[in-house]
Amino acid sequence: MAMKNKIAFVGRSNVGKSSTIRALTGAALKVGKRPGVTLKSLEIPYGNFKIVDMPGFGFMQGVSKRRQEEIKDFIVRYLEKHEDILFAVQVTDAKAFAEIAKRHQARGEIPVEIEMFHFLQELRLNPILAANKIDKVAKSERGEKLNEICALLGLPTPNNVIVPFSAKTKEGLEDLKKLIRERIK
Repeated sequence: MAMKNKIAFVGRSNVGKSSTIRALTGAALKVGKRPGVTLKSLEIPYGNFKIVDMPGFGFMQGVSKRRQEEIKDFIVRYLEKHEDILFAVQVTDAKAFAEIAKRHQARGEIPVEIEMFHFLQELRLNPILAANKIDKVAKSERGEKLNEICALLGLPTPNNVIVPFSAKTKEGLEDLKKLIRERIK
């Protein structure tokens, strides 16, 4: 059995996966305002572990449907195949998560972020949900937003799975680090 020494970072395109990793590690990762900057998995040292920055999945403006499916297939295969992954961190846009999920549900579709979260659970990757861009949500609305995300994911509230966070302002960074340390133990 492989030594579990990797932490996989996954998420929809343009939610701030690379920015979150940069905030955690100080690594100089390439980030961009448009989706599709990370095109393959990248490994970044994190103590005795490696953080794996995965490409974004889901809709990407200017990227063909075929390419989007290839990326999604790559992510699924990578997660299924690599027994050295200890756990996963799914990065999401705290402000947009519920709105996007409800839009997909109204069309009779399973929202891709919800599908990914449940997939990570099925693989027993004990996912953390880094609710990034929390700085864009008014402080008075944060509790409601986080409860809404929990409800959509079928999680009890409060819980030790969702961490409100901002890669931009570093708000919640210590809470995210603490939860990662707990998962490592």
